[in-house]
Amino acid sequence: MKTTMKTTMIACTVLALMAAVVYVLAGTNVISIPTLGAEEAPVAIFYIAAGCYLVGGLLVLWRRRWLWTVGLAANTWVISIFFLAYHQKPEMMVSAPGLVTKIAQVLLEAGLIYLVAAGRSRTQPAHQTQLSGSS
Repeated sequence: MKTTMKTTMIACTVLALMAAVVYVLAGTNVISIPTLGAEEAPVAIFYIAAGCYLVGGLLVLWRRRWLWTVGLAANTWVISIFFLAYHQKPEMMVSAPGLVTKIAQVLLEAGLIYLVAAGRSRTQPAHQTQLSGSS
């Protein structure tokens, strides 16, 4: 079980870093986004998103369940905003940056759900530990 959690944490970090790299590439126009003008998405948004995924991906390694929960909520929010904003723009949904970031974010979401759930089952309240040790 410990190995699975460690592997999942590393995978989540890699996925977050992958999303960060794609956001930087989109912000620098190395990867173009069709039909997205500067007025719709200022360049600063790409760098802010990249910074958040970079920091968030590294925070996954701290092994704090509350950080995983905050990351899970934040990532859910980002995915939701994307789909609400672009659900009627298929060219945006299937663009390289759209697909790569969302695939990475959805897999990251699954990993964070696993970490939060597995982290809960591994921790026992102190009184349960004492009771099981006294029998």
